[in-house]
Amino acid sequence: MSGAVSADVFESDAGGSTQPLTELPFPPLTKAHIIHCSYHYWHPKYRTITPKARLIPLSRPFLDYLRADGIILPPENEPRGEDSDDEGFFSSTDNPDEQDEEEDDDPSREWHDVHEAIKATIAELGGKVVPKLNWSAPKDATWMTANTMECRDPNDIYLLLKSSDFVTHDLEHAYDDTVDDPTDDDEEVPKTIADIPYHLALRKYVLLNPSVEFRCFVRRRKLIAICQRDLNHFDFLSNMQDKLRDSIQDFFDAKLKNTFPDESFAFDVYIPPPHDRVWLIDVNPWAQRTDPLLFSWLELLTMPEPPEVSQESAQIISIPFRPRASGPPTVSASSAAQKETEPEVAEEESEGEESEEEADEELWVPEFRLVKKDDPEAYSFTTPQYSAHKLPRDVVDASQGGPGALREFADNWKEMLAKRQQEDENASDSEQD
Repeated sequence: MSGAVSADVFESDAGGSTQPLTELPFPPLTKAHIIHCSYHYWHPKYRTITPKARLIPLSRPFLDYLRADGIILPPENEPRGEDSDDEGFFSSTDNPDEQDEEEDDDPSREWHDVHEAIKATIAELGGKVVPKLNWSAPKDATWMTANTMECRDPNDIYLLLKSSDFVTHDLEHAYDDTVDDPTDDDEEVPKTIADIPYHLALRKYVLLNPSVEFRCFVRRRKLIAICQRDLNHFDFLSNMQDKLRDSIQDFFDAKLKNTFPDESFAFDVYIPPPHDRVWLIDVNPWAQRTDPLLFSWLELLTMPEPPEVSQESAQIISIPFRPRASGPPTVSASSAAQKETEPEVAEEESEGEESEEEADEELWVPEFRLVKKDDPEAYSFTTPQYSAHKLPRDVVDASQGGPGALREFADNWKEMLAKRQQEDENASDSEQD
């Protein structure tokens, strides 16, 4: 669990004196950093190491639909083609008024291309998908779909997106707390929220095992910390800790360290059995908006980093430098270089000091935290996840009946509000008389 951090933390000012730390020492958060963590930006670059997914660009009318109040869903029944065998028997033209009413209630007429792309993508990915906007998945709205992120048709997706505070944050507050970087001339970085190219990411639905999902923290291109994403105790993880840490470190060194545009960020990985392959699930900004889970941000911002070893020095011994928790001893690059260039006497004089530094380098590993058996988070006595985003019982009950029941609930609610408004107007007229 999170280690204790003293409240008396100090920082040095320009004069060299120390002052109490009054705020977390985050580097400035730029718009470029936020965009780099958007799914539409990083997924094409890392497509081969992520679960199968497709990106659908979202039009302005669809974004307006997501931002609008209320939940109005497209009709459940698809219109029948002209060549249907039962044409005339089930023809909607028997009741033109009903047909006009259904068309008026169909919001997808304004974004038909997006609606059709979503249907086609669901079919392409096997009939079941998990939705996500640029940064957030609507996990806080799963009460609308029987506590699952699994979506089988477009209306399931619309219910989740329209009901999620996380998605609303993506749409309205993506650039909160950011600053403009005058040195950034990247044309791919929109200057305002209105210019952000929003996308709907649909990932092929696979039941993920939450016990092997991990959040990893990178500071100045160094992996400094790893922890569970699911706050439950899993007994078997303690015996696999070294293997998992090495797998994540190897994955980071090979795939992300020198390819992600920002030097500090967080990323989520999934390591399914037999635990020999790492999948990239998400990338998050190095900012307070990202949940540090089993750490505190103060710890992550002040945690020691691994020692620096230059690329030239590492090449002298022809192996990539990375300290591990176990395994055969490695020769440090600095000591190898010194043995080739310094006299034998000087080598003997500094042997003790070099050995101590070498041992420190070999022992350094990223901090890896697991939920222990006696941690409070391992039990169900805490507040339910996303409880702040849940709605009254009658709304939940309506959602369990599917889109039709929810539409009926919304209609009843609209009628009740209209009736109350009419009563208020009548009361006001009576008072004036």
